[in-house]
Amino acid sequence: MEPLRPSDHFDSEAPTRPATIAQPKLNAVGWLRFAWRQLTSMRTALVLLLLLAVAAIPGSLVPQRSADPNGVVQYERNNPELFAVLDTLQVFDTYSSVWFSAIYLLLFISLIGCVIPRTKHHWLALRAAPPATPARLNRLVGHTERQAAADVAAALEAGDRVLRRQGYRIARYGDSISAERGYLRETGNLVFHFALLGVLLTVGVAGGFGYNGQRVIVQDQSFTNQLTSYDSFNPGRFFDETRLDAFSIRLDEFVPVYDLDTTTGFPIALDYTASVTVVENGVERTEDIKVNEPIDIGGTTTYLLGNGFAPWITVYDAEGTAVFSQPVPFLPQDSNLTSLGVVKVPDGLDEQLGMIGFFYPSAVPLESGALTSIFPQPDQPVLTLNAFVGDLKLNEGVPRSVYSLKTEELTQITGGDTGVESLVLGLGDTVELPDGLGSVEFTSLPRFVSLEVHHDPTQAGVLISVVLAFLGLLTSLFVPRRRLWITAETTGDGVRLQYAGLARGDDPGLERAVGELADAHVATLCDVSGERAAQSTQLPASRA
Repeated sequence: MEPLRPSDHFDSEAPTRPATIAQPKLNAVGWLRFAWRQLTSMRTALVLLLLLAVAAIPGSLVPQRSADPNGVVQYERNNPELFAVLDTLQVFDTYSSVWFSAIYLLLFISLIGCVIPRTKHHWLALRAAPPATPARLNRLVGHTERQAAADVAAALEAGDRVLRRQGYRIARYGDSISAERGYLRETGNLVFHFALLGVLLTVGVAGGFGYNGQRVIVQDQSFTNQLTSYDSFNPGRFFDETRLDAFSIRLDEFVPVYDLDTTTGFPIALDYTASVTVVENGVERTEDIKVNEPIDIGGTTTYLLGNGFAPWITVYDAEGTAVFSQPVPFLPQDSNLTSLGVVKVPDGLDEQLGMIGFFYPSAVPLESGALTSIFPQPDQPVLTLNAFVGDLKLNEGVPRSVYSLKTEELTQITGGDTGVESLVLGLGDTVELPDGLGSVEFTSLPRFVSLEVHHDPTQAGVLISVVLAFLGLLTSLFVPRRRLWITAETTGDGVRLQYAGLARGDDPGLERAVGELADAHVATLCDVSGERAAQSTQLPASRA
């Protein structure tokens, strides 16, 4: 083949190539380095951040055990088959699940791997001098030439002062000045990423010291902030019982305000106010808790979750001795506060007694004979009970819900197919139990509230991190990173000045900044020399 003939000429011989391409083989360290670089890449971090957002969706679609344990129980009752699948996938514990924690930890590691090298590089860049002046400024943005009656030394000295006033770091390279500013852009970017790490670290670590507990308090009764006093309690990973704040809450009064929707005829809740007495460190004070208006006690925040009625039920034996007398919270089932409750009387009667009942605040009969409530206020309170006798299995050492009654092994004595009418009681009424077992009295009608006590040590850390992330993001978006150069060349009638700039990323104001630098520089030269008649000639910018 002729030496000057290209190898791809139509009559040239095809070049010989090796049968296989030799590629370097990675050892274990090489594979680890490759995996680390993939994990710490910006693309991977963005993908993990997106996956974290998607993984959090189930936590808002289904109730979570940590926030709404009763909702989880109700979901199981309504969807038993689907519940088994979702529970296996840890959907009801989304934020503590294995898969959510894996995404969380990978994102945390990825951000660390991204931020630390960039921080080192940025630190070195802050200590380094601006880069040398390019040889051809006419190829850069905003290239401008001016003529001034001065010498090179004076021109460079004036340019030095102008650039320093504008916040640039400068360096002299021969008859030129190199200037750079906008390091806050990268600083803001790093602050933003460190703030994200702060959020993840605060939620992941500090959140483990928090707790969340729920408690039902009946009017005129108190609740003490002790582990055994909660109806349900969800501690963090690092929770220590001895760190519970010492305080108590007594419900003095609960006042709801309702109105009727004129279009639908259904009641509308306008306001809920729970008046409580708080005792903290021996000091007693009164507080009002409203929906979305919690109160702070020590290091905790107490929220109003729900409310209802707790009919005071008294059970007498055959001799008329009271064997059970206490308020029983009935859980609301609809907006009119038709409520369901369970009464368990383990002692004092010939047999253990269990009762399942409905409470109607404003009862009216339906055509079928059943009762319903037409308003949530107790205008016509009626309590209906179905009674069961047998072993309530309260002595087996197994926790039992106070809001449910297992009737499979019990004998029903009122209601249903027993042939005995259900017990129907108005406020103050007493009815007899079958077979001379005793009697039941509807004594009074106090109200109850459901409170949530929440201790979250992450609030301050998350707030600081979010504020820093916001400020860092604004800085990285609006602070331009740019470089400017000035060159001076002696001519017959003074000095020829050239100006140009270069930006890191998009900077629509760069060309204007170069022009403003040129104007300020020439004006400074005129002031220094005292030649107010000095003229600056705008030469057309050349293009490469």
